[in-house]
Amino acid sequence: MGSDTHRAASATAFPLAFAVCCVGVALFSVMDAAMKGLSLSIGLFNALFWRAMAGSLLGLALMLLTRQRWPHLTVLRLHMLRGTVVAVMASLFFWAIMRMPLAEAIALSFIAPLIALYLAALLLKERIGRRAIGASLLGLIGVAFILSGRMRGSYDANALLGAGAVLLSAVLFAWNLVLQRQQAQLASPIEVAFFQHVVMLAVFSLFAVLAQEMPIVPAAPSWALVLLSATLAFTSLTALAWAYARAEAQRLIPVEYTAFLWAAVIGWLAFGERLTLTTLAGALLIVVGCLIASRAGPTEPPHVEPSVA
Repeated sequence: MGSDTHRAASATAFPLAFAVCCVGVALFSVMDAAMKGLSLSIGLFNALFWRAMAGSLLGLALMLLTRQRWPHLTVLRLHMLRGTVVAVMASLFFWAIMRMPLAEAIALSFIAPLIALYLAALLLKERIGRRAIGASLLGLIGVAFILSGRMRGSYDANALLGAGAVLLSAVLFAWNLVLQRQQAQLASPIEVAFFQHVVMLAVFSLFAVLAQEMPIVPAAPSWALVLLSATLAFTSLTALAWAYARAEAQRLIPVEYTAFLWAAVIGWLAFGERLTLTTLAGALLIVVGCLIASRAGPTEPPHVEPSVA
């Protein structure tokens, strides 16, 4: 009887977790566009450093306001690992989108969720459902359809290097998705977002010292984008941590595909990147894949520590 009640509660909770994850991905997509504009304006390193600084200050204020407890050493190590992975991943990705269309970079990065499905099975001992695999493959077919239209022209050297950086970033992103799931089970959303920004700030500060490249304080107009990107990054990290604490990684990973829809629209509005019929058709396949994933049968609910539930 208790088991049936638990499963019913899990089935009811998933749609909310799925919706929150969708919001988190959408906010991340807007942040990507803000960071592209900021990186083109003040340089990649300055954009990454000042976003991490602003996000750390925002996180510290929320940590104190909500009286969050300092994490145990095991959790702290996980925070440090993920923050370092994300620092390298973000550097590669934002370097790439300075050299190629935003939607195209997002499309190339969609190899990551498929890798993450198997990493989740390997590291988190999750069972990969047939629908989850099918939904991911359908999403990848959509991505391939989009790229078939976008890759008819020839790339210059910078765009080819950008494509390589995105693919390398995608491998790290897959690992990041699994670490995100582990974090979400051990720490509160605010703690997750705060420590990611702090660790990234530490990584970029260390780089500045080793490379003897001190960050330049941006001019007043650029601060709006710094604050916007930091707020969007922190909010989306919090939303994703909350969602991943309440649903299995394999059921939420296909939501990452919706980032292409946002990238296509924002890229067109902000940077004049043209939408094509192949883009729209491929996006439809991606959405269908996500809908299939959202209706996958319930599995065992994730374990959430009582102190952070």
